[in-house]
Amino acid sequence: MNRKLATIRKVNEIKPIEGADMIELATVDGWQCVVKKGEFKPGDLGVYFEIDSFLPLEERYEFLRKSSYKKIPDQLQGQRDEGFRLRTVKLRGQISQGLILPLASFPELKSSPLGSVGSDVTEPLNVELYEPPVPACLSGQVRGGLPGFLKKTDEERIQNLPQYFTIYENLPFECTEKIDGSSMSVYFTGNDQGVCSRNLNLLEDDVNTLWKITNQLELHKLLKELNRNIALQGEVAGEGVQKNPLKIRGQFFFLFNIWDIEKRQHLTPEERMEVFHFFEKRVPMKHVPIVSPSIKVFEVYKTMPELLEFAAGPSLLNKDVQREGIVCKALEVIGNEIISFKVISNKYLLQHDA
Repeated sequence: MNRKLATIRKVNEIKPIEGADMIELATVDGWQCVVKKGEFKPGDLGVYFEIDSFLPLEERYEFLRKSSYKKIPDQLQGQRDEGFRLRTVKLRGQISQGLILPLASFPELKSSPLGSVGSDVTEPLNVELYEPPVPACLSGQVRGGLPGFLKKTDEERIQNLPQYFTIYENLPFECTEKIDGSSMSVYFTGNDQGVCSRNLNLLEDDVNTLWKITNQLELHKLLKELNRNIALQGEVAGEGVQKNPLKIRGQFFFLFNIWDIEKRQHLTPEERMEVFHFFEKRVPMKHVPIVSPSIKVFEVYKTMPELLEFAAGPSLLNKDVQREGIVCKALEVIGNEIISFKVISNKYLLQHDA
């Protein structure tokens, strides 16, 4: 499922910003963003664009040019190479994430069924996900798109799931450190095997980092020995990857999920660790650091600010740098899925979200 970057949302609350005459703070679900003073009142509807949205060069967004214009050299064909990229910023001492504009700015939505709360208007407004260029050593030669039997490695942000604070108050979660690297999936189906980036199935070659790590760790050989149709999913981090924010020497694959291809669901944290230990005894494969193996997150952290503060802190891989955040996964299957979400540290975003 593609990320809903632009949606119709309701403004929950408006707060003044001390010392600011022209701007104020709007709360939209779990997000907060700076808006023009008087532009919204509680209950008003608007189009909310999440951080990482890449907006087209249109007149209604021109006010963003000074702060948000971005040109991407050598962008892939079919993808936007310039536009306005939304990121986390701090204005007058307040965190501002994303952008909300009045519905009146989008006349094409007025006569559309998309004009109701919760509607996904990403595609009709031509909004794309901003993704920095992938280094050649990670992109590789393309075999095809992500296979249909795999699930894309992407978690929903907690700011889009404020209802979780109530409905999952008593549910225990595993919390792991979120690593800022490059997505990697290694799959085995009995009659096929492969290596994928976040969006693509890659041909094997001697240059691509994902395939090199797979072969060095003999992951396909071990998957065959395990004799299960599964995909190992994790993050490649280290030198030459996403500017190496953790300052790791070398390059490593950190497992964070295992996808059961036959059942079409993730293994529980306990099941994942059993498989990980099978690999760990044979090859030096790593797992993402575990912040807490079991915690009732919403019982301990009852508000969004409290949970965002919990996400911040030093990395368990390098105490001298900030971690990107945490990922929380339920310890049990609920409705054929593992309830999960990510909490990105605002401190980290302000340091690295350039």
